[in-house]
Amino acid sequence: MAVETTEDTLLGARVRLLQPRRGYRVAVDSVLLAAAVEAKEGARILDLGCGTGAVALCLAARVPGVTLVGIELQAAFAELAERNAALNGMSERVRIVRHDVAEPWPDDLGLFDHVVSNPPFLAAAVADLPPDRGKALATVESSADLTRWLGVALAALKPDGTLTLIHRADRLAEIAGHLAALDVTVKPLADAGRVLIRARKGLKPARREAAPLMLHRPGGGYSEAAEDILRHAAPLAF
Repeated sequence: MAVETTEDTLLGARVRLLQPRRGYRVAVDSVLLAAAVEAKEGARILDLGCGTGAVALCLAARVPGVTLVGIELQAAFAELAERNAALNGMSERVRIVRHDVAEPWPDDLGLFDHVVSNPPFLAAAVADLPPDRGKALATVESSADLTRWLGVALAALKPDGTLTLIHRADRLAEIAGHLAALDVTVKPLADAGRVLIRARKGLKPARREAAPLMLHRPGGGYSEAAEDILRHAAPLAF
């Protein structure tokens, strides 16, 4: 059965996005994650759990000359991601692969300069599943838990590559434990209960915290820094 969709825009209409009218819909997390990747022209990037393609398309729009592979479990989301790549004229730069992270990794994908991920935030043991199956799979760990998710991401990186992810602040200690052998920088999204995490291979293990990004003004609305990222495609500095 076809999924009823809406067409929305990201990055000040630089990206057009078809997404389900009901269930899981893209939030600012995807745009912030894409902005946090230090990618240069020619880089090869993996979007692990790409959904409808928002992170990959924002990265492709912001950084000319990068190529991306998006991995997605859900067939309906993978199909929308492919349609979104075509809608934005990016089919030659953005490839979508339907795959379950819990299954053996495809041999033909190779290694990447950067891996980005907005994985399911909630552990299955503590989550109340949303009634919409698509939203449940996007927000609650299922066949692959956080340990598996991070293991796959790190295995897909080149020796000097970076993993950038966004997650709940209350799971930071758990994530940091998995990344203890890497050079890790954490940037809090102070008023959103989220953290951005960048882990780099090839350097001595380290842990540092960057200045927090305030998403909102005290009186409401996005801060000037957030507006630059969300509307004007500015990079998100660590």
